[in-house]
Amino acid sequence: MNVFVAGGSGTIGKPLVRALVHSGHSVTALTRSLGKLDELRGLGASIAVTDALNREALIASVTAAHPTHVVHQLTALPKDAPRRPSDLRATNRLRVDGTRHLLDAAIHAGARRFIVGSFAMLSPRGPLSGNTDDEAAAAVRSMENQVLEATDRGLIEGVILRYGMFYGLETPSTVAMIEMVRKRRLPVVRGDAGQLPLIHIDDAVSATVRALDKAPAGSIYDIVDDRAVSLTEIVEAIAELTGSARPLRVPAWLPRMIAPYMARMTSIRMPLSNARAKAELAWRPKYSTMREGLAQMLQDAA
Repeated sequence: MNVFVAGGSGTIGKPLVRALVHSGHSVTALTRSLGKLDELRGLGASIAVTDALNREALIASVTAAHPTHVVHQLTALPKDAPRRPSDLRATNRLRVDGTRHLLDAAIHAGARRFIVGSFAMLSPRGPLSGNTDDEAAAAVRSMENQVLEATDRGLIEGVILRYGMFYGLETPSTVAMIEMVRKRRLPVVRGDAGQLPLIHIDDAVSATVRALDKAPAGSIYDIVDDRAVSLTEIVEAIAELTGSARPLRVPAWLPRMIAPYMARMTSIRMPLSNARAKAELAWRPKYSTMREGLAQMLQDAA
């Protein structure tokens, strides 16, 4: 396969590029940052330096790569995870306008397949999608609909992967969370009844690679661990596995004031199933649960 990875220097983009090159595929990684060139070249990929919001430049870059497959992993998220709606504005634009431009470019270049990395929590079935005024949820709906409409029209074979929340050694938000737990700066919220869908970054990568040639056109998959967990479980597991002091406990009203996204996580119940991905992609997560993945990650980092 000749794969064009848009967002090739991002949280999932970089390990995806590495995995594809290791599997013997020809890979072109898109980045808008000149500072990422050496790192991506070191992975064995060709590089395209282009802003995905510049339609004509993007079409030229994708066409020059002659891809058979295009993977959309474009985001512009804060390194320590979004905490308020304004943190998602740049990513929202990439999911709306960037998707439109990348689809146009893929179709123009004659690519056969278009894989888009979506986000389960903001998908049409997700718990954060109910508010029609929510720009982030609307952006994800737009991204997914654009891909499905192009597929229905026979322009390209679109596949949607709805990832759970990423965690892993190369995930900046996980690294930041571990550091906060060690310093006892990440409390748990009393009454936390959440069930959050997670996925280790390595498992998200392996599912994406499988989808490149195994997923039927128009397919939608939930790419998640075998079991959802609460934010409290995550924080307490990190504390235990790192030998840190037990986290502080705070009332629910406090994070609602200072970290509204964190507050929402304590009430979300989203126990998604990865059964379809397992059956149709011949895939299964290496780490069945968050605790298994965290334990291995911390062992690797030691």
